Amino acid sequence: MTNSSNPPVAVVTGAARGIGLATTQLLLEDGWHVAMIDRDEPELMKVSNGLTGARPFVCDVSVPEDVDQMARQVLAWSGRIDALVNNAGVADFGPMADTDFKRWRTVMETNLDGVFLCSQALIPALKQTHGAIVNIASISGLRASTLRVAYGTSKAAVIHLTKQQAAELGEHNVRVNCVAPGPVRTKLAIAVHSPEIIAAYHDAIPLNRYGAEHEIAQAIVFLASPKASYITGQVLAADGGFESTGVGLPALRTKLDK
Repeated sequence: MTNSSNPPVAVVTGAARGIGLATTQLLLEDGWHVAMIDRDEPELMKVSNGLTGARPFVCDVSVPEDVDQMARQVLAWSGRIDALVNNAGVADFGPMADTDFKRWRTVMETNLDGVFLCSQALIPALKQTHGAIVNIASISGLRASTLRVAYGTSKAAVIHLTKQQAAELGEHNVRVNCVAPGPVRTKLAIAVHSPEIIAAYHDAIPLNRYGAEHEIAQAIVFLASPKASYITGQVLAADGGFESTGVGLPALRTKLDK
C-alpha cells in the first residue's frame, strides 16, 4: 500500500493506551509512520519505546498553545501529514445533578475542544496531501443514556463537527469521517464494569460481546486510508449492532413460543 521511501504519516491523539495505541500499531503494520500524541508522558514514552516508525510527542490537546507547538514539531519531524486520528478523550460518568460546570468543562475541553484544535492546526498540512481526518466519537453520541450528560453530549457534538468539517474540506480533497465505538473491552472497562453490567451489555448487543481495541482500530485505519477514498462525512458505529437495536428488549429478539 505504501512507498517505503516516502511513507504516509498519521497523527494519533490519545496514543498511549487503548484504541489509540491499537490504531498506532495497526498503522505501523500497514507501513505508516505515526506521531503518537498524549499528555501522559511516562506512559507515552514507555509504550512508544521500540516502535519503529513512531515518535512520541507530549501534548494536552485541550490547550491551544500545546496543540500549535505539537503541529510544528510533528511537521518538523515528518515533513507531511496524511491522516489525523482525533482519539484523545476523557470519560466522566455520573448523574446530571452531580455534574457541575467544572466537570462539564473538563469533558468538553478534551473530547470536543481537542478535536477542534488539532483539526484546525493540521488542516493546512492535510490539504497539501489530500489527507483524511478520523474523529472518534462514541455510541453515547448516537443514543442517549443515563449518567452521560457531559460525555454523551460531547460525543454527539464530535459527530456533528465531523459533518461540518467534511462539508467544508471536501473541495480540498480532505475526507473527514467518524467512528463511534460501542462497549469495548479495555482494561478500564473490565475494571469498572460489574458482572451484572457486562451481562447486560452482552444481552443488548446482537453480537453478544464487547468489541476489542484492535477491531475499532481496523475501522479507523480503513477510513484513514486510500481504500476509503470516496467516503466522507460518515459516522460508522463499530458497536456489534448495539445502536441498530435501539431500546428493544433482548427477550423479544428471540423466537417466541407459540
